[in-house]
Amino acid sequence: MPSNMWESAYKSMVFIDMENSQGTHPVKYEISENGERDITLHILGSINSSNAASLVMELRPILQDRLPSSLTVDLGDAAYLDDYGVLALSELREIITHGRGGFHLENANEKVKDILSILDFDSLGEPVTLLKKRPPGIFIRLGDATLETLKDVKYLVSFIGSVFLSLIHVCLHPKSLRAEDTIQCMQRTGVDALPIVSLISFLLGLIMAFMSSVQLQQFGANIYVASLVSLAMTRELGPMMTAIIVAGRSGSSFAAEIGTMKISEEVDALFTMGFDPTRFLVVPKIIASVVVVPLLTLFSDVFAILGGLVVGIFMLDLTTSAYMTQTIKTLSLFDVSLGFIKSAVFALLIAWIGCLRGFRVRGGAESVGRATTSAVVSSVFLIIVTDSIFSIILRYWG
Repeated sequence: MPSNMWESAYKSMVFIDMENSQGTHPVKYEISENGERDITLHILGSINSSNAASLVMELRPILQDRLPSSLTVDLGDAAYLDDYGVLALSELREIITHGRGGFHLENANEKVKDILSILDFDSLGEPVTLLKKRPPGIFIRLGDATLETLKDVKYLVSFIGSVFLSLIHVCLHPKSLRAEDTIQCMQRTGVDALPIVSLISFLLGLIMAFMSSVQLQQFGANIYVASLVSLAMTRELGPMMTAIIVAGRSGSSFAAEIGTMKISEEVDALFTMGFDPTRFLVVPKIIASVVVVPLLTLFSDVFAILGGLVVGIFMLDLTTSAYMTQTIKTLSLFDVSLGFIKSAVFALLIAWIGCLRGFRVRGGAESVGRATTSAVVSSVFLIIVTDSIFSIILRYWG
């Protein structure tokens, strides 16, 4: 060995003596100094998971004390090098480059070169450059929104057809309807909603009677408060307020229930077992809603009239008989039937939108929340638009 080697490394030393998993010779290394502060590290044997850490721990203090201007690792006698060995070489390179020295590998055989190439040794330890993501432009966002809307429209048309065919199948084969689930949906949508619908309708009728009485009292037309409350509730506000309450309660529930089943793959399981998910999940909800929401609307009308009756008795000095007589005189079968038909259409829209949003859920719990919100907002919007269409048709039809 050269005479100018370090005192601690004048001779070949065996720092690690372990047989690796490849059956090669135990690892040895020799350190020699060539010229001024140029060091060569000769690897003899293999560097693997069993000895890589110990090799770095032995060489770190030597290199940090000496701070060589360059370190050359001679791999000519290296029998094997695994990923731990590559990390050990990367650690040695970091020690040298931190001290502003140079690092070189030489005499590596083809097998070792392949390992170094696979693990991309040249880029190990380099800082990762984080590229700032450029936000998409307005035309890209517009294009993405357009494509997403077209996908939604395509699925919407498909879902309408699926629901229509499922309803026809149930009409032709009544026994295929899940009666127990339908009754349970009726209870959740109708019976459970009756208290809140009654309370809100009562307060709404009371407020309408109170506000209208302020003006009608000036003309001595107190009795017409009964007419205003009864007509407004049966034709417009009763069906609309009931539908909005049902949309917030049951429409969101439909979307959350089916959406949760979607992300937990229960809908896919139903399809795999041979069940039609639309017939199994959607039809009972639609039938239950169409049946009970018109009945809720009738209760809403009754409680609103009772709210107006309270104002008429205690503020307008009307008798119960006079108030109810004026109400019956004002209302016609057409008015009640119109509210009944409106509420049935609203119920169909609520159940359909809720189930549609549930089937469109993708991802996790956040998507279920978005679908629930979208179901309520879409239902309320369609309720108002449909009511406007009814008003226009009745205006020109009458």
